[in-house]
Amino acid sequence: LVLKEVSKSFGGIKALDRVSFSVAENELLGIIGLNGSGKTTAVNIITGFVKADSGQIRFKGQEITGFPPHRIAALGIARSFQTVRPFHSLPAFKNLIVPLYSPRIRKFTASGRWGDRDGVALDLLEEVGFERDAHVPYKPASTLPHGYLRRLELARCLALRPDLLIADELFSGLSTSEVGSIIPLIEKLQAKGMTLVMVEHRLRELFRLAHRVVVLDRGQKIAEGPPREI
Repeated sequence: LVLKEVSKSFGGIKALDRVSFSVAENELLGIIGLNGSGKTTAVNIITGFVKADSGQIRFKGQEITGFPPHRIAALGIARSFQTVRPFHSLPAFKNLIVPLYSPRIRKFTASGRWGDRDGVALDLLEEVGFERDAHVPYKPASTLPHGYLRRLELARCLALRPDLLIADELFSGLSTSEVGSIIPLIEKLQAKGMTLVMVEHRLRELFRLAHRVVVLDRGQKIAEGPPREI
C-alpha cells in the first residue's frame, strides 16, 4: 500500500496535510497519534469511506484513489471500525454470512448452500476466540459484551480473506487480559503472511507487534521508524 501526498480538509480544519507512507507486503505498520491527529481519516480515505482532496493511493500497483468501499474490499483490503458496527439483530455467526456472500470469496466457499457458509462462519468465530460449543456464536450481536464484539469485528474482516487488514483501535475498551488473548491471534495472522495496519493508542501492546510506526500530529506525519526509535 502506498499513500503519496494525501490531503483532506473538513471546513477549515486540515485533517490530513500531504501525508505519505507505505506498507510493505507481510509488514505490520502501526499508526499512532493523539485524538484528532488524522489516523481514522487516513483509514477512511484508504478504504473509500472518505474521498481525499488531493494525493494518490496505490494498492498492489493499482491506483485506488476515490474507489468506493465495495471495490476496495473486493481488491483485498478489509477494515475494522473504531466503533463496532455489528448487525445487532442477527446472531453473531450470521454477521459473517454477509461478507461470505461477497464476490471476493465466492471462489473460497463450497457449493453456496447456507450450511456451508454457516460452517465457515463458525470456524472463523472459533479462530478469534468464540467457544464453538457454547451458545455465544448463536446469541444476537446486541447481547454480546464489548470484548466479543471486538472479536466479531475482526472475524468479519477475516471473512473477506484480505491481503491487507486495517484495524482501527482493535484494543479499545478491552481489558489487559482481553488484549493479551488477541495478541497471539495477530501474531498468528503475521505468521501466515498477512499485511496489517493497526491504528492504536495502546502503545505497549502495539510496539510488541509492529515492524514500523508512523506518527501523525494535527494531520501531518511527524515521525516514522521502528518502535524502539519512535
